[in-house]
Amino acid sequence: MLAATYTGRVDTTDLGEFGLIERIRGMLGAPADARLVAGIGDDAAVWRSGAACVIATTDTMVAGVHFLPGQVAWSDVGWKALASNVSDIAAMGGRPSFALVTLSLPRMSVDPIDELYAGLRECAEAHAVTIAGGDIVAAPVFSVTVALLGEAACAADGTPLLLRRDAARPGDAVGVTGTLGASAGGLRALLEGATRAALVAAHMRPRPRVDAGVAAIAAGVTCGMDISDGLAQDLGHICDESGCGADVRFRDIPIAPALAAAYPADARTMAASGGEDYELLLVAPEPRLRAADAALRADGATGVTIIGSITERRGVRMLDAAGGEVRLTSAGWDHLGRET
Repeated sequence: MLAATYTGRVDTTDLGEFGLIERIRGMLGAPADARLVAGIGDDAAVWRSGAACVIATTDTMVAGVHFLPGQVAWSDVGWKALASNVSDIAAMGGRPSFALVTLSLPRMSVDPIDELYAGLRECAEAHAVTIAGGDIVAAPVFSVTVALLGEAACAADGTPLLLRRDAARPGDAVGVTGTLGASAGGLRALLEGATRAALVAAHMRPRPRVDAGVAAIAAGVTCGMDISDGLAQDLGHICDESGCGADVRFRDIPIAPALAAAYPADARTMAASGGEDYELLLVAPEPRLRAADAALRADGATGVTIIGSITERRGVRMLDAAGGEVRLTSAGWDHLGRET
């Protein structure tokens, strides 16, 4: 196989992750298969298969990029590798079912692999996922890739009931489940060598909100995604796909208590821009969000906090109590960005 030669004409770091996704989407063009319901640009792909609607997603964790070898447990790496994919299924309003796991391995002891699969198994059991197979290849750096299938609920006429990024409309309310920023706090603690167990656990053992996705669908919510790249950036994705903007009340963003205690000066900014919380960002008329909130709280789960609204003007604004705009130094995570 011949390696691609970099000519210097287009740099992936100049495009960034999301610019490259748009470039790829343009190169592939419109899908020809009418069975495809959702493709490139959403949290997962969805297609019709007979009377069922299949949801599919995939994600990769690379040593030194997505986790710090030697500083976190391999079982936590296994948990998070699957949990990030479960969250993508939750972000579409579906339920996960079958997973395939691919390992790219340098020469290493088998003990970490045993621990990795212990974590994978724990997460699979927690979310009723069956690990059905996968692949193993040699590589210079360790990585684990999970491909996960799930199922979407369907209306009486067979139409899939989904949370989509392109369904926001001016006047809709913006809500988030749970609290934000704990994962960013956990990463900061790891980088600083600080002992902050609750934050590190939030970073390495996220809890995907399948319950919230299902409750949102039942309440008639049609727009949403999970918060993996940061609240501000992910809300920007919804606005871009929907052709609108959003105003967020900065003070109303729910902050994880452990983050507020550990990093009080930076907590709200970290909650607005830190990624990998894997809570859900939901957009709908306010009564529907309140119905989803009530259903979740009735089941003993953390509910939905309304933090803003969708506007006709493009772009996402974080507003202080006086209506002034809060400037964030970073909107969130970009895998190919120069400042990740």
